[in-house]
Amino acid sequence: MRSLLFVPADAPKKLDKAMTSGADAVIVDLEDSIAPDRKGAARETAAAFVREAMTATARPRLLVRVNGLSTGLTDDDLDAVIPARPDAIMLPKAEGAASIIHTDAKLAAREAIVGLPAGHTRIVAIATETAQALFVAGTYRGASRRLSGLTWGAEDLSAELGAEANRDADGNFLDPYRLARAICLAAAAAAEVQAIDTVHVDFRNETALRRECEDARRDGFTGKMAIHPAQVAVINEVFTPTAAAIAHARAVVAAFAAQPGAGTIGIEGRMYDRPHLAIAQRLLTRAEAAGVA
Repeated sequence: MRSLLFVPADAPKKLDKAMTSGADAVIVDLEDSIAPDRKGAARETAAAFVREAMTATARPRLLVRVNGLSTGLTDDDLDAVIPARPDAIMLPKAEGAASIIHTDAKLAAREAIVGLPAGHTRIVAIATETAQALFVAGTYRGASRRLSGLTWGAEDLSAELGAEANRDADGNFLDPYRLARAICLAAAAAAEVQAIDTVHVDFRNETALRRECEDARRDGFTGKMAIHPAQVAVINEVFTPTAAAIAHARAVVAAFAAQPGAGTIGIEGRMYDRPHLAIAQRLLTRAEAAGVA
């Protein structure tokens, strides 16, 4: 998933528009974008939308962001949406393996009740929204086969830290949030799941969005969340491997295949070792998923 577009669960017109936005995934949001007195109605709208959208022949992946485990609202969210068979749920304010194991059990029970195959519903976790989450981010590995991605967030974390801002005057993340970003990236690598970059809230600033996407791709993130359909095209473009990158990756893979016992190989006067082979293989996998391999 290169682009994951948030849409409030109680906005049917926006949900319909999201389906044709070009996003790889649509996140139907029951958490932050829904007022407390609107949660019940939003669950009904979310379930109806997902149920209908899942029948489309060509569709984005469908995720539902539920309310966090500490809110007491998660069970009601899952009761409403799991019968609609979403591809995944997004778990906010996750705090390491324990929260994933807990959520896995909730999903397993509901899948059994509605007749879904065990493990149908995947989990993407937001891994940095509380201070405690930063200290347990290394525990996700092996927590559940459902876990397919980790992402991070700065807004809730800044509120918990009591910070006045999470970005500087130029729009760059400040040190506590750069730390959270790095921890998320390392946690995803350790858990062998997708690392997804956080949202860029200034959705009209395409230049800044592109720069942030390019920085994220450079560092190892393979996708980014969006808060507006206008952001999707840039995110997809930046996280889709270019023809030149694909050609180079193929050359690296072919060179190692020609010398299977080699630890290093030379291509056009430059040396490449096994880590470069792993990077090339991952890039080709992403290219295939994007349909450009």
